[in-house]
Amino acid sequence: MRIKYNRTSTLQQEGERFKLDKDNYDLVLFDKGVSGKVNFSERSESKKLIQLTEDAKVSEVVVEDLSRMGRNTLDTLTTLKFFEDNGVNVVVKSMGNLQSMVNGKKNPIWNLITSVMSSLYELERENILERTEMGRKMYVMNGGKLGRKVGTIEDRKTFLGKDKTKKITSLLEKGKSVRDISSRLGVSTKTVVKVRKYVEVC
Repeated sequence: MRIKYNRTSTLQQEGERFKLDKDNYDLVLFDKGVSGKVNFSERSESKKLIQLTEDAKVSEVVVEDLSRMGRNTLDTLTTLKFFEDNGVNVVVKSMGNLQSMVNGKKNPIWNLITSVMSSLYELERENILERTEMGRKMYVMNGGKLGRKVGTIEDRKTFLGKDKTKKITSLLEKGKSVRDISSRLGVSTKTVVKVRKYVEVC
């Protein structure tokens, strides 16, 4: 089987750019709203891909770019090694369709390029987090206030009826951690904890 694997970091991202890929695949797997720091083996669609690979049903895995595999260098390289050990060719479209195997043999430059690129993707993720945090701190230092406006009142029923709250509740029921949910949905850990407290009381 030739499988396309897609991933977006938040549920708000619909993966529109993936639709530009008109190649033919036997199966397309899409992990929507899953942070790149979540290990490949812990994602719902990735688990299906891993199982199919272990069942020797996969010949090729295609990704738009290496960051779709993940933004954790060690996990990404471990995942690529897993596919290599199972004889699966990995294709990265953004790198000019770079392949892990050429004519049935391992591409000699594959390890070098993937090691460098996965390290850069991890560094990029850390820089984004750092810039975001700095932006929040500067906003507060300049008199800005984070959170709801003072004086706003929202009852429990209204809060629990929100779409975002329902999504948080659903992930909590699936046993997801506070940090994982925060990362997936782009909400603060404080909000997730608040939802958890409300749900536990109900």
